[in-house]
Amino acid sequence: MDKEVAVLQRKLEAELKNFQDSIKEYSKLVQTQQQLDGQYFENKSILEELQMLKPTNTVYKLYGPVLVKQDLEESKQNVGKRIEYISKELKRCAENISQLEQKQDKYRANLQKLQQQFQSQKAMAK
Repeated sequence: MDKEVAVLQRKLEAELKNFQDSIKEYSKLVQTQQQLDGQYFENKSILEELQMLKPTNTVYKLYGPVLVKQDLEESKQNVGKRIEYISKELKRCAENISQLEQKQDKYRANLQKLQQQFQSQKAMAK
């Protein structure tokens, strides 16, 4: 009986560690998603500002400590590509979060099952 309790306890501890690891990974993914959201909206506002400019306006891009003149259309394309890339990353991040939530649900179910087994084995051992 004591061996069975010990085996269940090890399984329970291993499952708990997996669950805690998934929680850490989840928080990292949420943080990444928040950063990407910020970048996405920042680039959206930049694109809106570029759309308001006339073709005769001058656009400058900051390269290190130097402002370099840049073509308006090129600027719009660059920002558009950046928005497209960030959108893909946001989608990928959301999918990863969804998959991780499903994993966490499985871990929770396994933990509950193992806890019940552990408690019943412990009660029987008394």
